[in-house]
Amino acid sequence: MIATQQSLTRATVARYAVGSLGTGGFATLPGLVLVYYLTDSLGVAAIAAGLVVTVAKVWDVIIDPVIGARSDRMLAARGSRRPMMVLGAVALPVFFLLTFAVPAGTAAVPAAVWVFVAFLLTATAFSLFQVPYIALPAELASGYDERTRLLTWRVVVLTFAILLFGAGGPALRALGGGNDFAGYFLMALVAGVVIGGGMLVSAFVAPRQLPADTLPPRKGVLTTLRTNYAAGIGALRDSQPFRALLLAFLLQGLATGMMLAGANYVATWVLHSEDAVTFLFIALIGPALVVTPLWGVVARRIGKERGFRLASMLFGVAALSMVLLIWAPGAWVYLPVAVAGAAYAGMQSLPMAMLPDVISHDARRNGPGRAGTFGGMWTAGETTGMALGATVLTIVLALTGYIARSASAAAAAGAGQPAEAVAGIVLSFSVIPAAIIAASLVPLARYRLRKGDVDDVV
Repeated sequence: MIATQQSLTRATVARYAVGSLGTGGFATLPGLVLVYYLTDSLGVAAIAAGLVVTVAKVWDVIIDPVIGARSDRMLAARGSRRPMMVLGAVALPVFFLLTFAVPAGTAAVPAAVWVFVAFLLTATAFSLFQVPYIALPAELASGYDERTRLLTWRVVVLTFAILLFGAGGPALRALGGGNDFAGYFLMALVAGVVIGGGMLVSAFVAPRQLPADTLPPRKGVLTTLRTNYAAGIGALRDSQPFRALLLAFLLQGLATGMMLAGANYVATWVLHSEDAVTFLFIALIGPALVVTPLWGVVARRIGKERGFRLASMLFGVAALSMVLLIWAPGAWVYLPVAVAGAAYAGMQSLPMAMLPDVISHDARRNGPGRAGTFGGMWTAGETTGMALGATVLTIVLALTGYIARSASAAAAAGAGQPAEAVAGIVLSFSVIPAAIIAASLVPLARYRLRKGDVDDVV
């Protein structure tokens, strides 16, 4: 469907934005600490740790299109996407806590299996919320600029969540007093409750019952797995702007996911301070909180797609400059990280504001009722990028000779990493992400939807 609401209330904007406290937290904290938890606390080999995270994320890619299509079916049958979102918000904190509750002393293989199963269930619960959440802007707001406003404030909360969980997660872990089990358990307990709470509040922004004349027709609503996947493929086939936007966003998720997963390693083995990860996130998100609304101004002046391209180029240059850490590690790195943070705000807010434009454009051309399907494919693409980022990092670590240790073995050995592994960490935080960002500009150049096309649809 296309939004019938012509002007957004502050309450709607605020309640929708609060959901990003949950989505930002879940996207940040596992990406930041999960691989590190596996390699440096549970003693799982780097390549195996990457496999655990990647396979769990592949499951997400499999189920997201199904959840999207079922969300459309729920909307057609019941007039609301809310029940699915509430279920995901309630289930996620339980499974998130279990992910970081591996008993101390568990051998590497059963520990990896434990984390894999628990994280897979956590990711499933997250998708139940995230997929319909992504579909809502096309139903809550009409018009090119109204959606920019809605998504801008969502990204303000998202950037705050990245700071809160990126800096606060390791700080909570440190309260374990050197006991890894206690530290990670406390971190997961507090973070899980905050993530689930933000998601639950935002679930109620979904209308409880839309008017019958605004609902998509029940006839032809998707009911089988085959038709669920066919709908997702159809969305890609029918919408050229969606294909271009999704591929650009997927590639950028790969780059940022790689840097996110590498932040702990940079802090520990390049800057030689585990506490430095907190300062990295402060440097990243502090500027983003200030700059995010300015990207909305940029979008109104030059268009979302041009603003998105500008933000991407700025991020790529900042990332590339950090290759100097190989030769001169030091506090200077916080400056390019701050520039990357300002650019990252635009790389999040602008494509998210472009997605509901794409959905409405498709609804006008091909008929309403596919917002959830678009949301499912978008979430699958985003998940794929973030998961592959962690995977590429672990491959680089394995190729450069990174030595995985359990917490007790590391304490006993007191040794560092080979110089080649340290160089691999830096490359994974600089040159490789910058190259991926450059590649994302190719599909972005093929995005042809403009403000006139969108407002003409409305």
